Amino acid sequence: MRIATPGRDFDDFVVGRSAALLRTAVLLCGGDRHAGEDLLQQALLKVALRWRSAQDSPVAYTRAALVNLAHDRRRWLHRRPAEEPWTAVAERGMTAAVDGALARDEVVTALRELPVRQRVAVVLRYWEDLSVEETAHLMACSTGTVKSNASRGLDRLRTLLDKAEVDR
Repeated sequence: MRIATPGRDFDDFVVGRSAALLRTAVLLCGGDRHAGEDLLQQALLKVALRWRSAQDSPVAYTRAALVNLAHDRRRWLHRRPAEEPWTAVAERGMTAAVDGALARDEVVTALRELPVRQRVAVVLRYWEDLSVEETAHLMACSTGTVKSNASRGLDRLRTLLDKAEVDR
């Protein structure tokens, strides 16, 4: 069986949007750049395989794939021993776009402390600037659930960042 390649428009989409999508993937993975890269690779593969249906709204389709894969990753991580978390010191070869997004290690560290649903709600609502309805659709929940998760996530982030400020 021969698989058709998506074509030039898919390539243009990847080149044009990969930095922003990588930033989202890294944040969905709690700041783990390598996991974010893997997540984005998997999402782009899914998009490429379904390019005909995804090409009308490739960013939304890719975000949905990222959120679903992040949920799968979370379930997978619960079944294996914890790994050492990513640190900014260990990363030297970052691209400028991701480097700027991850420069605030305290924010990424605080995001990592949030429960997954709160992290996803905060990243999609405030980092990706999606509406409550778009976020609810991606998270497969009600708009009220998005609002409460985002609100609780922001409250928790404030507390964690205030604590980090005091500790410095």
